[in-house]
Amino acid sequence: MQTVHRETNPAYYDLIERFNQLTGCPVLVNTSFNVRSEPIVCTPEDAFRCFMGTEIDMLVVGNCVLRKEQQNPALKVDYKDKFEPD
Repeated sequence: MQTVHRETNPAYYDLIERFNQLTGCPVLVNTSFNVRSEPIVCTPEDAFRCFMGTEIDMLVVGNCVLRKEQQNPALKVDYKDKFEPD
């Protein structure tokens, strides 16, 4: 478990606090960001490619917020048949 303090990371603290206000749950799960069998996301370009190949609705990198419905559909990546299901 990792704790977040307003003094050391105010933006992330405020995000968790707002999530708590909306849901009643003051916890976020931080997991690896990748598609099965692909390397973990390391760059903003990796993050965008993974975002466009998954059912993720929104991608936030720093102060940049991207909504899937506002992206060019031609940039969608189809991973559906690339890997066998678990």
